[in-house]
Amino acid sequence: MPKLIGYIGTYTKGDSKGVYSFTLDTEAAKLGDIKAVAELDNPTYVNLSHDNKTLYAVVKEGDKGGVASYAISSQTGDLTKLNSQVNEGASPCHVSVDRQNRQVVTANYHKGTIESFLVNEDGMINPVTSIMEHSGEGPHERQEKPHTHFSGFTPDEKYVVAVDLGIDKVITYKIDDGKLEEVHSLLVKAGSGPRHITFHPNGKYAYVMTELSNEVITLSYNAENGVFTELQYISTIPTEFTENSQGSAIHISADGRFVYAGNRGHDSIAVFSVNQANGELTFVEYTPTEGNWPRDFALDPSEKFMVASNQESSNLVLYARDAETGKLSLLQSDVTVPYPVCVKFLNV
Repeated sequence: MPKLIGYIGTYTKGDSKGVYSFTLDTEAAKLGDIKAVAELDNPTYVNLSHDNKTLYAVVKEGDKGGVASYAISSQTGDLTKLNSQVNEGASPCHVSVDRQNRQVVTANYHKGTIESFLVNEDGMINPVTSIMEHSGEGPHERQEKPHTHFSGFTPDEKYVVAVDLGIDKVITYKIDDGKLEEVHSLLVKAGSGPRHITFHPNGKYAYVMTELSNEVITLSYNAENGVFTELQYISTIPTEFTENSQGSAIHISADGRFVYAGNRGHDSIAVFSVNQANGELTFVEYTPTEGNWPRDFALDPSEKFMVASNQESSNLVLYARDAETGKLSLLQSDVTVPYPVCVKFLNV
């Protein structure tokens, strides 16, 4: 597959229309074919079903917010809207889907909730099944109430994990036919503002990116009971950098050897190597993102490339990735997409 298809979720301000698609030509090592494929309001996060048939996007519809589903054309990658489910209030900031394409979960930063939905075989989303509302606050000025920033499935999909920036918590929920039930809550360092989580492929470790303290928290994970335990904190920015910086996305390579973490403000991606014996991280390098406010990034299916999105400078950046060292080398930085937030590739 010389040409891979990916999608970009955006903030619909300025020229932005909604969800965009792009191609990565792996032979020419070039991004191109940028086009708007779905017009909707603030689809800041999107996710794809494992079978590449459905795209799910967070969506704002008037004074309501929720999630929309789109059928993906197997020939062109174009999108056709199936339906949406919205409720009163602000729209979510994150959406995930399980491998069977049967359950979708969203995280709502403004409401401090996670919501679950069942999906029909045709990709249509049913009305909300569960709404779990968090409570509490933290010491930082942005922690006046819960701000759930991530909800996603554990590797075995027995549980859903919610990461709440406002209350410094990683919360585990049992999920059964779309119904959520809290089973464990981990309180991390006060004021750290946890934002996103990614699991090691061995299922024993997980890595949380903090937005407010710019750190990665290494956690051990017990798949039997959904319990997390802290192992390590490591900074994602240089100690001498004192300007505003906020952690963004975190992803891990499929071989579990390297973790990548985005820094908005320092405008870099921090690269870490993983100790396979204990899960702990060692800093490798910072890679500049050639733009302003890197919100997300994604490894392509071959993991020979990485694409990053700079929200405030409205550009995508393409890197080559060295699988042995984990290091990134700049290939292209002049690809324009308005206010890009989320990057996702179709599975191969």
